[in-house]
Amino acid sequence: MRRIWGITLGAAACLALTACSPSGDAQKNAKPAAKADVVPAVYNVVLDTSKGPVTIEVHRDWAPHGADHLYTLVKTGFYDGARFFRVVRDFVVQFGISGDPAKDRLWANANILDDPVQESNVKGAVSYAKEGPNTRSTQLFINLKDNGRLLDKTGFAPIGRITSGMDVVESLYKFYGEMAPRGQGPDATKILTEGNAYLDGKFPRLDYIKKATIQ
Repeated sequence: MRRIWGITLGAAACLALTACSPSGDAQKNAKPAAKADVVPAVYNVVLDTSKGPVTIEVHRDWAPHGADHLYTLVKTGFYDGARFFRVVRDFVVQFGISGDPAKDRLWANANILDDPVQESNVKGAVSYAKEGPNTRSTQLFINLKDNGRLLDKTGFAPIGRITSGMDVVESLYKFYGEMAPRGQGPDATKILTEGNAYLDGKFPRLDYIKKATIQ
């Protein structure tokens, strides 16, 4: 199981950018879908969410490994039906654990190489969650404020930015609070093993991505 992914806020608190994946033979045998053919230098990912559309403008020159990987994930439908499982007021909105455990198993070993930080984690910037060197996989976060001083120096490389729908992002349901075990929100391990059935039963007000498309 992949551990909780974290960043440190000052000296006192650790807030996770979470991801988990299966362990043992299932993880060893998991293989991601084939990579996309040609990734444009700049492309848009449109998230049709339960609160309205959100557009992410992705730049390969900001983070080529991350941009290429996201292109493939969206093309294969990985984010369709995924919940915004972590919304921390004045910090980040996080998503990227599939509602289908089989999809998460498929991408369990699909970590990508790090990209150098070329842009800053300002409000609206989109970056991958990570645990350490070369651990980015499927989870992304949207900065709700300028987190550059905290995140840039720790290697969170933005791959794009919200160009429309930031008001939608800011309206996503946030009152479950921080994820377990630090808060009363969802347990990442249970999302991985039980998928949306767990979230619909325990956290029915979470907003979600109906469909993600490349434009």
